[in-house]
Amino acid sequence: MLTTEERFAKAWAARWEKLRALGIPTARMEQAAQAQGALEAARRCLSGRRCSDGFQTLARLGRLELSLEALALEPAWGGLFTDEQANEAIGRLLEAGYDFRPETRHH
Repeated sequence: MLTTEERFAKAWAARWEKLRALGIPTARMEQAAQAQGALEAARRCLSGRRCSDGFQTLARLGRLELSLEALALEPAWGGLFTDEQANEAIGRLLEAGYDFRPETRHH
């Protein structure tokens, strides 16, 4: 049985496939996840104030549901991130105009 951290790593990796299909490079995220572990890499991404280029591209495409920020806020991962990291994710998404209502997202 997979741990929550392992399930998170798989969920994030599944998003990388979707990002690549949209033409968004994922090599830096994947390298960071491999070097530091997926959860630590995700925590570091959410601990800074700078959004990634991929986030900006997802915002332009209206596909922020594929972002690390949106993934980190899913209830399944609630215990993996600090309040500060979750607040950073919320702030980035709100600033980019993300609609938090599930019925408005792509599937």
